[in-house]
Amino acid sequence: GGLISSALLAQPGASKYYLGGQVIYTAASIRVLSGMRIRDLKEKKIRSSSEPFALLMAEKVCEIYGSDWGIGETGAAGPTGNGYGDPPGYSCLAVYGERETSTHVLTNSNNRRENMEAFALAALDLFIKNF
Repeated sequence: GGLISSALLAQPGASKYYLGGQVIYTAASIRVLSGMRIRDLKEKKIRSSSEPFALLMAEKVCEIYGSDWGIGETGAAGPTGNGYGDPPGYSCLAVYGERETSTHVLTNSNNRRENMEAFALAALDLFIKNF
């Protein structure tokens, strides 16, 4: 999440298109952004490391900032997997706006920094290809 924002903000004129971003890392921050508790997500059969969750977060960004589009990213950067059984190097990405799309990435690496960079690049690529 933070690297996606950083890449967008590194471009001259970013204030013309970048309204804001959020790094969601805990159940408390999920509740603040989405207005939903983990149990609410479970009832809807949405787990936090999934394409539907990435899409929900991208949609919430649009609602919060009044933006035309939002990017969501979630997963396991490494060096270990997450509590859902996803391996390190697994990420779900989504773009929400006039239309919506999502995908997932698996790097087959446990290098946290490299995975974070790969996830950010994949999210930006998903946006560029679809919007």
